[in-house]
Amino acid sequence: MTTVRLNEEIDSKITVLVDLEKTSKSEIIKKAILEYYDHHIGSRTAFELGKDLFGKYGDAEDLSSTYKKKLMDKLNEKHSH
Repeated sequence: MTTVRLNEEIDSKITVLVDLEKTSKSEIIKKAILEYYDHHIGSRTAFELGKDLFGKYGDAEDLSSTYKKKLMDKLNEKHSH
């Protein structure tokens, strides 16, 4: 369970919503949190959520099509003493 302290302005706005929607303050706050989450997180794609992790170790655009050659080059460098 979580307790939230609200100033008078927010509390009075919630009271207006409670009267309009014929529901409880808890339900109004739950809906507000879900809408906030959907707006900030829910609408983001998987790429947007992890974009700071992608390309972290290089930015070669053709890596997916040339990975075998790059791997062979690295192995040859390592073992060609």
